[in-house]
Amino acid sequence: MNRFATQLDDYTVMINSTLDKLVPEIKTPQEKIFEAMRYSLLAGGKRIRPVLTLAVCEMFGGNISEAISFACAIEMIHTYSLIHDDLPAMDNDDFRRGVKTNHKVYGEGIAVLAGDALLNKAFEVMTSTLNENSSIDRKIKAIQVIANSAGTEGMIGGQVIDIESEGKSIDYETLRNMHALKTGALISASVIVGALIAGASQKDIEKVSVYASNLGLAFQIRDDILSEIGDSTKLGKNTGNDRERNKSTYVTVLGLDQSKAFLKKITNTAIDAVKDFGEKAEFLVELADYLLNREN
Repeated sequence: MNRFATQLDDYTVMINSTLDKLVPEIKTPQEKIFEAMRYSLLAGGKRIRPVLTLAVCEMFGGNISEAISFACAIEMIHTYSLIHDDLPAMDNDDFRRGVKTNHKVYGEGIAVLAGDALLNKAFEVMTSTLNENSSIDRKIKAIQVIANSAGTEGMIGGQVIDIESEGKSIDYETLRNMHALKTGALISASVIVGALIAGASQKDIEKVSVYASNLGLAFQIRDDILSEIGDSTKLGKNTGNDRERNKSTYVTVLGLDQSKAFLKKITNTAIDAVKDFGEKAEFLVELADYLLNREN
């Protein structure tokens, strides 16, 4: 295992272990909600968002033990969005991360509540760090960044545009704006929060923000390509759903070949944004390359 793979594995193990502790199995009259939360939260996934938080924090000399709660909170928010996305009222998907979607196992009502509970738990986890009496201003700013990225000016805003664009032909600018909010906002928050917790300068935060915004765009383009030509067994979910629902994607708007070319261009733009950090940014550079070629 090379250095990048080892570091990625170390981050992932730390994140999974912490998530398991933050949302434990609890025997109470409402134990079903904990079971449903854990079902989706611990089902796997690439953990790219929390990995970015830890990697950026470490790159700027921060202590990842201070960032882990925020990293896991971001993953909870991401997972809540997936549970809700899969519901019949939205994308109506049967599989996610290689297993049945939450509502297929627990029913729509519990799935809605499991998503709500994960969103709420994320803020419980983040605000609990304010009791530690260290770097409180940075932590408050980090919470604000995450809240904004998940709300109407971020992920939820992008989801609204997505729903309203279904069955319509939309232009490239609308598509890009939709995904900058729906996918890119939380990825950008993951990077910015890592930098904030580490105490990075505003100038350095701006540099990694350019990396993050381009990485988020590249992530979505690759998702759209995989949705069109990917292997469903590797993806852990059905392919072709976007086309069946007549949803606009980078592939339908730009075409497959142009989407692939644009993906490479955007990935290189992300990498160029962190080159000034030299060897310290090696993991971020390799992560961008890894996501460029991912198959799930």
